[in-house]
Amino acid sequence: MLEEFDEAARLVGLDPGIWQILTHPKRQVTVSCPVQLDGGRIEVFTGYRVQYNITLGPAKGGIRYHPNVTLDEVTTLAAWMTWKCAVAGIPFGGGKGGIICDPSKLSPRELEALTRRYVAEIIDLLGPDKDVPAPDVNTNEQIMAWVMDTYSMHVGTTITSVVTGKPIEMGGSLGRREATGRGVMIVTREAVRDLGLDIIGATVAVQGFGNVGSISANLLHRIGAKVIAVADVNGGLYNTAGIDIPRLLEYSAQHKTIVGFPNADPMPGERIFEVETDILIPAALENQITAANADKIKAKLIVEGANGPTTPDAHRQLHSRGVCVVPDILANVGGVTTSYFEWVQDRQGYFWRESEVNDRLEHKMVEAFNRVLHTSKKHNCDLRTAAYIVAISRVAAVTKLRGMYA
Repeated sequence: MLEEFDEAARLVGLDPGIWQILTHPKRQVTVSCPVQLDGGRIEVFTGYRVQYNITLGPAKGGIRYHPNVTLDEVTTLAAWMTWKCAVAGIPFGGGKGGIICDPSKLSPRELEALTRRYVAEIIDLLGPDKDVPAPDVNTNEQIMAWVMDTYSMHVGTTITSVVTGKPIEMGGSLGRREATGRGVMIVTREAVRDLGLDIIGATVAVQGFGNVGSISANLLHRIGAKVIAVADVNGGLYNTAGIDIPRLLEYSAQHKTIVGFPNADPMPGERIFEVETDILIPAALENQITAANADKIKAKLIVEGANGPTTPDAHRQLHSRGVCVVPDILANVGGVTTSYFEWVQDRQGYFWRESEVNDRLEHKMVEAFNRVLHTSKKHNCDLRTAAYIVAISRVAAVTKLRGMYA
């Protein structure tokens, strides 16, 4: 993240003092969360919440539950959220949270107890004007409902806008679940147009078939693209004639994997990067495209549905070969943008139709893409650097306007 930041900061001649501010997290909190397990034993879990920068507004970012959560990872993700919100043009700063745990080994009661204790430990950080969490890896609507309820019980009144990604019945927004994948589809369509290609008939390969990958694939299929390869953690599928994505969605929902789908040829999951395709969408985990496999990629366009799927060395290789990469801090901002819409709806107590949410998302995504594309052409740089220039310039300008409080 810092390597990507530095390149953009040099291009815009960022003031050294602002450079220092923007490369240090504002606040990092580590908490211990003791939980009595169902068998009676007490286990203490470690949790983190990082507010990287809140210059533009309250911190915004998910909470993830995973055995490999680290403070460094959470800090990096909070920084990325800062730049995403700035690129998207929404009034949020960047935050992120995480708990070191394996949620698959916890019962529903244990998960609820852990969530509530974590929220209680960081309660002073949270609030609609301070820090607004959301779902992330291994967390969902139910966990966000527990976050909202715990916070509301502490303050003595129901505050729906303290968290986003909630159930619809509790003030969640229509269109929120599909928002990240829809945003990926929109910027893919816009990037294809800028490259002089036609989205109708364009071939697509998607790594990851979770929420983002599956929705991206389905929406691209709907507008006429041909998804020829898909991979998940268990393996991959390939069909040059195109995969029937609606049927694959049904199969995946039933079998919890894409492996075994009858209307495509099986292939090893890592081969997804070697498929001859127009568009590649990495929508799984970070650091998937590296210097070791970047030279095998044959796609003309890469759209990063996941956070940090391409290492800096790999990105330089791809750029030198003329491969266009739409970076994560632009490509997957659909989720946080619709989270912003949810926060707005909660605060005004009036909720929009799903078509309104999608129309507003379309407007924000196209606006953000065009802003980054214009910056790329102005500075003669790649889209990743351009996206950082847009984000850094916006946060730096407000930092200067607000001045130094001492």
